[in-house]
Amino acid sequence: MLSRLELLIDLLHSAQEAALATHSTTLEGFPFASAVPFVTDEHHLPIFLISGLAEHSHNLAANPRASLMIAKPLGEGEMARVSLMGEVQPIEADALLVARYLRYHPHAERFLQLGDFRFNRFEAAKVLTVGGFAKASLLEGSRLLEAPVISLIDEADLIAQHERAPSKACQLRGADAFGADVIQDGNPVRIRFSNGPVTRDAWLPTLRRELSR
Repeated sequence: MLSRLELLIDLLHSAQEAALATHSTTLEGFPFASAVPFVTDEHHLPIFLISGLAEHSHNLAANPRASLMIAKPLGEGEMARVSLMGEVQPIEADALLVARYLRYHPHAERFLQLGDFRFNRFEAAKVLTVGGFAKASLLEGSRLLEAPVISLIDEADLIAQHERAPSKACQLRGADAFGADVIQDGNPVRIRFSNGPVTRDAWLPTLRRELSR
């Protein structure tokens, strides 16, 4: 059975888009919700590439507090979902983080040439995770920062090693201590490590074992 933290991380990695709710500057006192593509950084925090002209960018400039909702259908009318509450802050993304973002959203490379798009990070204060009917839990956002980490440098090395393998069952987009984000048969798939988080040295053997199941 997944821990609350593992369920949260699995949901964050299972989606490529989220609903971002900000405080409207156009209609004061009302929330403004928009759809945004995102990836997670090495600490599983959502990273957005958004235009300064976007309505949510104007809202965040006036008030960085926001909420982010991600959902995943479970079948039979049930849905797993996570709602993060916190602040969105602009960041200077280094080359490794930019490369990670583009592995998930290759089309976004053209946005980087425009000069109007900037990376932002969602810094969670509280997180409500719902794993299905009557399975809700509230976590501190700091739990994500305390979780085991595969650094971006190690991730790049693991991806390079995977690509050099003589036979690989998938295209690897992301590596983290809890699993892998891959492309299989043209579709994005989240592979969760069944025995919990692993270290860098155990990561590739664990991925190969999970792929062979």
